[in-house]
Amino acid sequence: MTTYRLGSSPAVHTPGILAWAISGYAFQQDRQRLLDLFCATFSSVPSNAFESLLSKAVPYTVDGETVIFTVEG
Repeated sequence: MTTYRLGSSPAVHTPGILAWAISGYAFQQDRQRLLDLFCATFSSVPSNAFESLLSKAVPYTVDGETVIFTVEG
């Protein structure tokens, strides 16, 4: 299992962007763009981990302004 920590910056509040992206991921036509956005922003995280996160297959927690989630593999 691998745990990922997605930090925020002065320009981006990651927990808020993630909540927005999860809502949008419900729509098939938006999935690839949202996945691409997260993969480009956090390039060290594999796309399958983001697919699990955005589809709500894995839970996440928020610690301050950091999103934390764990996926298998």
